[in-house]
Amino acid sequence: MPVFEDQLKRKVQLDTYPPKRIVSLVPSITELLFDLGADDEVVGITRFCIHPENKVASVKKIGGTKNLDLEKVFALQPDLVIGCKEENTKADIEALAVKVPVWICDVGNLNDSMNLVHEIGTLLDRQAAAQSILENIESNFAKLKVIPNTKVAYLIWNNPMMVAANSTFINDMLCKIGFENVFAEQTRYPATTVEELQELNPEVVLLSSEPFPFKDEHVRLFSQSLPNSTILMVDGTFFSWYGSRLIHSPSYFNSISSSIQPIAKT
Repeated sequence: MPVFEDQLKRKVQLDTYPPKRIVSLVPSITELLFDLGADDEVVGITRFCIHPENKVASVKKIGGTKNLDLEKVFALQPDLVIGCKEENTKADIEALAVKVPVWICDVGNLNDSMNLVHEIGTLLDRQAAAQSILENIESNFAKLKVIPNTKVAYLIWNNPMMVAANSTFINDMLCKIGFENVFAEQTRYPATTVEELQELNPEVVLLSSEPFPFKDEHVRLFSQSLPNSTILMVDGTFFSWYGSRLIHSPSYFNSISSSIQPIAKT
């Protein structure tokens, strides 16, 4: 039986290759699986797996990314479960791995994501489809309009207020655009305050649609607290979803860059 190495360097043996019954514990990977053509193989997903919208509705839901219903997963009799170090809990992954093959991803930057697409393409024996996705991602990122030296803060949560700092996939996307993350001296997802934001004085504050769903009311509140900053709501999937969504991220980033172009430093 074939043995694959996941992104945590774990050995994963598949009793069925290519796998015929796949459970995805990660929204961005669910989208990738469908874009690789594995429509018939995906039998279970989380309730946060919302893309592609026309295909996920009919797939069995097995809980949230951090509160999986393990019995529902086992009932689906998967021959492969795909999870994520950051998005799923260690306890759930270990419990699943006792009974079924579990392949884990660990993505921190664009290069990791490119490797992910290649590796899952191999895992599913869909190398040609994976290569096509990779070529599209590479081509579109080559068209990315870079705006250098613009200080930015990217908020992911409201209460407590939390931001994306260094050592995150979001930060790598910000860097690709040319943004200077005002929280680059910190790591992961630190809590912050309005007072700290005022002191750091970002030129642009991005309010993500996920995991906390910022709304227009938050734009108004932050505009009052940070009158020197441009406050924008953004679709967080383009900043935090790795996989095939990256095909569309550069175009989305370009639209953001165009909207803030007048405030960029010269």
